[in-house]
Amino acid sequence: MPEPTAQDQMARMITGSWISQAVYVAAKLGLADRLKDGPKGVEELAQTTGTHARSLYRLLRALASVGIFSEDGAGRFQLTPLAETLRSDEPSSQWAMAVMMGEEHYQAWGDLLGSIRTGETAFDRIYGKPIFDYLGERPEQAALFDAAMTSIHGRETQAFLDAYDLSGINVLADIGGGNGRNLIGILQRYPQMNGILFDLPHVIDRARQNLEQAGVADRCQLIAGNFFDSIPVEADAYFMRHIIHDWDDEKSTRILGNIRRSMPERATLLVVEHVLPTGNQPSFGKLLDLNMLLLPGGAERTADEFRQLYEAAGFQLSRIVPTQGDLSVVAGERANG
Repeated sequence: MPEPTAQDQMARMITGSWISQAVYVAAKLGLADRLKDGPKGVEELAQTTGTHARSLYRLLRALASVGIFSEDGAGRFQLTPLAETLRSDEPSSQWAMAVMMGEEHYQAWGDLLGSIRTGETAFDRIYGKPIFDYLGERPEQAALFDAAMTSIHGRETQAFLDAYDLSGINVLADIGGGNGRNLIGILQRYPQMNGILFDLPHVIDRARQNLEQAGVADRCQLIAGNFFDSIPVEADAYFMRHIIHDWDDEKSTRILGNIRRSMPERATLLVVEHVLPTGNQPSFGKLLDLNMLLLPGGAERTADEFRQLYEAAGFQLSRIVPTQGDLSVVAGERANG
């Protein structure tokens, strides 16, 4: 087969959303769950999903052409390794991510041109409010968001723990800790450590059950608050993953400044995020940066941008530790003065 031309490659990029939306519909209909016990015909699947049989066949046929599902000689469809990741009951399931990306995220990306022209956040324009306010009013969507984050956090936590030694830290505070999955992984690796989870009241409520089920609730204090107002938490280390990238420089500086005002003198700041390479080097973070522009209004940052951000909040960037994943640990300490 000849090598694809530049035109071929560009055509695949241009139509990439066709595949992502087809995956979204398959996830929304729960097709992978319905096929986990074996192959099924389209008529049966259409009846259980309330869809048009011929149209459903066309969806499955298209997905099978890219390795998601497979059609047998009898016209039945079955799971493939890729389709298995869309099962909602799999530990590493991508089901929630597929649904989340196909709904509000997809709508926001449809207004990318508007954000590039204005610098404004597309989500706010479309839905009339910031994304985290929107989720706070919609428990079902908030649960979907939590599940989507859980689908990536497990491997990111492992990569962080393998790259950065937390020995000697007695109390670690997870600021904006969400559903508690980050802190659970850390406390399970370090059984002598205690944790603090700090987040908004309605978020804390979602985390409590996870901590109890993981068996670490007795070592974790839950503190509700708004990190833009104050962070009344004393710890040996302050951990944030995928938090600072949600916000612009002014808001990020406010969060970091509130940590600095509360932290003991020798405490450590640990921000785990993408550190963007300069130049033309490929990086998923450079695409994620556009997602931050469109939804929460934040940004991914380079090493120099992190250094400037830390200095503005009264920190000194001490080192950047890459992990085996896409993220790095941006470690800091209180600057003198």
